[in-house]
Amino acid sequence: MPSVKRAAVVTIERDGVGDALARVQAVAERCGVTLVDGDDADIAIVLGGDGTMLRALARFLGAGVPVIGVNYGRVGFLTAIAADELDAALTRVFAGEYRTVELSTLEVSVAGGTSVAINDVVVAGGTLGRMIEVGYSIGGEELGSQPCDGLICATPAGSTAYNLSNGGPVLVWGLDAMVLTFIAPHALVIRPLVVPRGPDVTITNLTPDRESTVLVDGQQVGKLATGDQAVVRVGTQPSLLATLPEVTFFRRYAATFGR
Repeated sequence: MPSVKRAAVVTIERDGVGDALARVQAVAERCGVTLVDGDDADIAIVLGGDGTMLRALARFLGAGVPVIGVNYGRVGFLTAIAADELDAALTRVFAGEYRTVELSTLEVSVAGGTSVAINDVVVAGGTLGRMIEVGYSIGGEELGSQPCDGLICATPAGSTAYNLSNGGPVLVWGLDAMVLTFIAPHALVIRPLVVPRGPDVTITNLTPDRESTVLVDGQQVGKLATGDQAVVRVGTQPSLLATLPEVTFFRRYAATFGR
């Protein structure tokens, strides 16, 4: 990649991050890189964990700015740099020694509006412990209905989060697809399903006299009354994840989940 001239920094408030920011500033000054606040950057440096990475990926979506993370969180699956390697790793990044991976996003249309998800779209009941009835179709073909606690539609980036904890498969970075995983389905035979770009996934609330909630990356974007629908599809604009050349998906997967 070309060498970096301008870099944005995204941080969280946590012990040690203030010192890390000072280190970033020192490396940037030594490498002749200007730190900026906004989209006019060659790369964005995140000091945080996966949550901060997701917010940064959403913030720079469509701006053409790749996002690379220094792990100051718990898991940090989306990050590429360990905290104690910050100085040496950023020197390499600023010299252009990084690569960019395109991560598919999701678009969900509900109640006349459209939202973009970096991580996942979830349709769930509004009352803990009370099941809902979810109908779903793909590309206009009905697949039936399922009593459950909800339905997760996850991106490759989001497949290692809520989807994985509910038994869904991990999607390798670079796959242009989403995975559908039911939350606590009331049937032993129901299994997750991977859906490629193209067909819309239509989710219908079939629960009598009870609303369901639509969440995008954990934030409520709408409600579905009985009979209402949410339409989910693989998005047109990918997010841009930057990583060091040796920090591949499979290396991160082995380090995080292969224990």
